[in-house]
Amino acid sequence: MNRAALPAGLAGLALLHAGPAATWLPAVRRATPALAGVGAAGHVALTFDDGPDPRSTPRFLDELGRLGCRATFFLLGEMLERHPELGRRLVEEGHEPAVHGWRHVNALVTRPGRVTREIGRAVDLVSAVTGVRPLWYRPPYGVFSAEALAAARLRGLRPVLWTAWGRDWKASADPASVLAALGPGLRGGATLLLHDSDRTSAPGAWRSALGALPELVGRCRAAGLRVGPLRDHGVGRAIRGRRGPETPERADHGGTP
Repeated sequence: MNRAALPAGLAGLALLHAGPAATWLPAVRRATPALAGVGAAGHVALTFDDGPDPRSTPRFLDELGRLGCRATFFLLGEMLERHPELGRRLVEEGHEPAVHGWRHVNALVTRPGRVTREIGRAVDLVSAVTGVRPLWYRPPYGVFSAEALAAARLRGLRPVLWTAWGRDWKASADPASVLAALGPGLRGGATLLLHDSDRTSAPGAWRSALGALPELVGRCRAAGLRVGPLRDHGVGRAIRGRRGPETPERADHGGTP
């Protein structure tokens, strides 16, 4: 074995593993509009990460119901396993379940094979609990690894990030700061990232996103924009010229645990 070639080989493997994480950078996301979640010009996709959480998710569901608005919830498997009733409720109320992994860990620092197993486990749980086969995958922290991308595609998931976020995880966040953070990106085709849980945020930070929802939805509607889940967003179709929004597919078994 050529020992001189070993460092170069290891560096190449590391680059292959970590390269997809560059999509976390705004400039890279702008260059990959489908991955960023750019959709139909008349629609804004509303998405939430890190639930379901019994302390906060029901409040978001109540408020979204009051506003007559649907959203996509990127669920953590470990949270859904503890609170399956919330997964069932969000689907019953017209929201879309999606996969955020099993635990909220950075894929770049997870040992080989674990991300693949945990994505598969999360897909199976979401399907079993809600009766809906998820369509989307967003990694924790928005950080993809080569393994995470491959595992998501193997399980039929479309990877998606966001075009604008509310920075609602901070202890200093409030409804006004969330609206200010989202404001520059609040346009047709946007995919908005908020959190319905403080599972990985400052305690109680979810209140900032919840408080911002009425004004956020109101601004979109005043601009003539529809607000809804990713399944109705037409991600990539404006670019590829494909037709019509997707609808969620019922899981083959349709059962719940």
